[in-house]
Amino acid sequence: MIKNRIALKLALYFGIALLVFSFIIGGVFSVLFKSYTVELHQAELEKRAARIAQSLSQFMPAGSNGRQGGYGVYLRFINDIAMTDVWIVDQNLNLVTRGQGMGSMGKEYVYSDLPDDADRVISEVFTGQTAFSEDFSPLLNTPTLTVGTPIMAADGEVIGVVLLHSPVDGINQAIDDGYTVLAISILAALLLAFSLSILFSISFTRPLNRMKNTALLLADGDYTTQTRVRQNDELGELAIALDILSDRLEQANQDRVRLEQLRRDFVANISHELRTPITVIRGSLEALYDGVVTDPEQVKTYQEQILFETRFLQRLVGDLLDLSRLQNTDFAIESQEINMGEVIDDVTRSIGHIARDKGIRIQAARDESLEHIRGDYGRLRQMLMILLDNAVKFSPEEGVVKLTLKDRILSIADNGVGIEAENIPYIFDRFYKSRSEQNKSGTGLGLAIAKQIADRHDINISVTSEPHVKTEFILKF
Repeated sequence: MIKNRIALKLALYFGIALLVFSFIIGGVFSVLFKSYTVELHQAELEKRAARIAQSLSQFMPAGSNGRQGGYGVYLRFINDIAMTDVWIVDQNLNLVTRGQGMGSMGKEYVYSDLPDDADRVISEVFTGQTAFSEDFSPLLNTPTLTVGTPIMAADGEVIGVVLLHSPVDGINQAIDDGYTVLAISILAALLLAFSLSILFSISFTRPLNRMKNTALLLADGDYTTQTRVRQNDELGELAIALDILSDRLEQANQDRVRLEQLRRDFVANISHELRTPITVIRGSLEALYDGVVTDPEQVKTYQEQILFETRFLQRLVGDLLDLSRLQNTDFAIESQEINMGEVIDDVTRSIGHIARDKGIRIQAARDESLEHIRGDYGRLRQMLMILLDNAVKFSPEEGVVKLTLKDRILSIADNGVGIEAENIPYIFDRFYKSRSEQNKSGTGLGLAIAKQIADRHDINISVTSEPHVKTEFILKF
């Protein structure tokens, strides 16, 4: 039992098409085979009649009545050899026959006994042509094909007509045998073709079933499934497309899980980052409100702590808003032609007073490779401020921060505490920050913001670090 409905349909369609094709070919074959068989028989009769006529031309001189010499004996001999009736019509339209052939039963016919079509045949032959007729059949009591051939004298004159009769039973039998062979061949071909079509259809639909099962598994959420169909045709291309879809769905699922984890981490991180300053502010305000702290110096210390935590909260909220805007693809940044050298000079001046407080020197060297670029001046300045601020923050006192621009590559290097190798992949994540004394006021969003600004300007940003030796941020424009 065939359970594969597509395979069964394909087999039936193929079988019907082959059956229709067989009927058409059979009809054409019938017509052509019958015509060919008749023509072949006519050609053979014509050759035999021509040979008889050529032989008779030697015994039947012009004006002869056809019964002189050995003519009768020869005629009887020709009948025995031909195994059929050979009739002779002479110039005087006398019919000569000896009744040795089919249906004659020893009777000798006269010209008046001939059918109506005989005049046409004999007249046509006396013009030197060969003629065929089937109208002698009633006279001979059997279906007969008659060929008429002229008997030519030495001077080219037609002195008689040879009428050679041949039964068509053999022709019909040959045609019937041909039909039988054709019918058997068509039946065998149909059986073989139907069997092969079933096998081919099942082979054709097997990859379709695999792809169907794969699609069902994808619908159930199994994105690791693969069709494992490899064919160099349209089905193979469809299978590859399904495998690609499976890979992308799996990747999307992993991204969804990762984003969900990031969302949870974000909520946890933001809760943690907000909890500490809010707790400090609330505790300080409660102490001041309840009068627990009355000493002017202590009051001032509590007020400074509240101010510091408030500024931290303000900075955290600002960084969160910046990061949210930059991550939103619908948020447009300004794009205008700027000189990156001017941005570097601006940032170097701004960060200078912070660096001087720690005794840190800023060494800037730049070429003119970024004099004309398109970007957002304010965002690019913000990105460099974040990177330079981190370099100054983590550099030791009396250290050096080097800012170098060459061949459209900007490098910011310091000789501070550095970054451990296992932490480098995470430094651009939100809320990632070192828990060091130098970074106690950091929000953990600076490098994430810098990365988003770089991405929006098609800048490749990377970092290399050797702890306590050198940390270098590299920006390729």
